[in-house]
Amino acid sequence: MTKSAVHTTDAPQPAGPYSQGIEVNGLFYTAGFGPQDPVTGAVADTAGAQTSQVLRNIQAVLSERGLSMDDCVKTTVHLADLADFDEFNQAYERFFSEPYPVRTTVGSQLAGILVEIDVVAAVPASI
Repeated sequence: MTKSAVHTTDAPQPAGPYSQGIEVNGLFYTAGFGPQDPVTGAVADTAGAQTSQVLRNIQAVLSERGLSMDDCVKTTVHLADLADFDEFNQAYERFFSEPYPVRTTVGSQLAGILVEIDVVAAVPASI
């Protein structure tokens, strides 16, 4: 088994001993990303705006490996408040196309943010 990590300055930097993304056995896994802007560190106030930034952060890591959101097969979403689900879902839907990845969405205790997401993407044999 060979593991290959990815790093980009276009997404928030790890706050601990973990990779932004790692490829193994034809799958690419991202860390859980929050809504911090990778340049300014700013965090938006709403669940929809935070969701959009989280997914832009994930796009940056996927792109570093030559992948896109269309390669995602699984997402795990943590919401600080499940009452924000509709607002989150509207923003989320703009980043994916059919067939949508499978998704798990749970309420979680998050430290000062409203949304955290990680993804699993399939790496096409051609890249």
